[in-house]
Amino acid sequence: MQSTSVISRILNTSLISQIAVGIVAGIALGLIAPKGAEQAAMLGNLFVQALKAVAPLLVFILVASAIANQSNTAKGQMRPIIGLYLIGTLSAAMIAVGLSMLFPSELTLTLTSKSLDAPQGVGEVLQNLLFKLVDNPINALLTGNFIGILVWGIALGLGLKHAQASSKQVLADSAHAITQVVRIVIRTAPLGIFGLVAGNLAEGGLDVLGGYLHVLAVLIGAMLLMALLVNPLIVWFKTGANPYPLVFTCLRESGITAFFTRSSAANIPVNLALCEKLALDKDTYAVSIPLGATINMAGAAITITVLTLAAVNTLGIQVDLLTALLLSVIAAVSACGASGVAGGSLLLIPLACSLFGIPDDVAMQVVAVGFVISVVQDSAETALNSSTDVVFTAAVCRAKT
Repeated sequence: MQSTSVISRILNTSLISQIAVGIVAGIALGLIAPKGAEQAAMLGNLFVQALKAVAPLLVFILVASAIANQSNTAKGQMRPIIGLYLIGTLSAAMIAVGLSMLFPSELTLTLTSKSLDAPQGVGEVLQNLLFKLVDNPINALLTGNFIGILVWGIALGLGLKHAQASSKQVLADSAHAITQVVRIVIRTAPLGIFGLVAGNLAEGGLDVLGGYLHVLAVLIGAMLLMALLVNPLIVWFKTGANPYPLVFTCLRESGITAFFTRSSAANIPVNLALCEKLALDKDTYAVSIPLGATINMAGAAITITVLTLAAVNTLGIQVDLLTALLLSVIAAVSACGASGVAGGSLLLIPLACSLFGIPDDVAMQVVAVGFVISVVQDSAETALNSSTDVVFTAAVCRAKT
């Protein structure tokens, strides 16, 4: 009974706490017993394999369902708010590209000869992109061709946009079901991360931790620049007034809560209450806040871009300006489709990696690295995403008065 109570208590703690324990335990095992750490690495490999299995179907179903069930209520002030959401997300991806080039990160990845066969310029990238766009949908799902999966998901969603309500509901229920499967996989993250950290430390030593800290510093730096420089510039351009009182209010009353809940959806009531406190138009924020929790994903765009470029840098792929711009667009579009589960943006990294011909097995190792640093990354990402929903809604509402 005592052991059952301890296990139950562990299972009932937050996922972030469990991941933190997994990281500490993995570090301890990797440093104290390298032989045992090599055996524990199997847990990490199983976790990566589970991510590889679920991610293609997740992207396909979520994109198709989101487009098919898209609401037509966004009118009036909603259009400029959506415009700001998109501008902010794209700006975030570009900031992430800039910082990643200024402070390049490298990761400890298991590479094969296939992993090293990567394109070396925008011409080859675009050629690969064109062929991936017209891939057979079944083959795209089987091979993890996320560009092809995205295209077929969009096509199916548009085709079902005028379908019967019951057909749309089936698709929405399917999206909900696959999201639940993802939740189950992510619940195994503490064990997977324990194995990954232990195995990587046993193989690469303390340099592995330095790589984690470096990529995390780039991520947090990009998010701070977005929150404290770019967002205020957008608000100033829209309203012509000092943006910082609004920005700091949103960070304090929305961002802090979102940092600890790590869920934009869970933070919707907080944002609605904050909009009411700011005396914004209710008809506007009643739509813009839930919508922003779905498509306003500056933090996710930063995560996808930084970790993708870390993989690119590790593989020695040269990235020119045009390729970086294309990556920014792909990351911004991908971020808008991020799943609402914790770490949902990480599962879209393979979509951006596929732009460079990076194999699925390597991309999923990058996703696993994302889960290692998600103790801080996911909290900061959610805080930026959720607080920005109110910032942009308030900017548009105040611009009209």
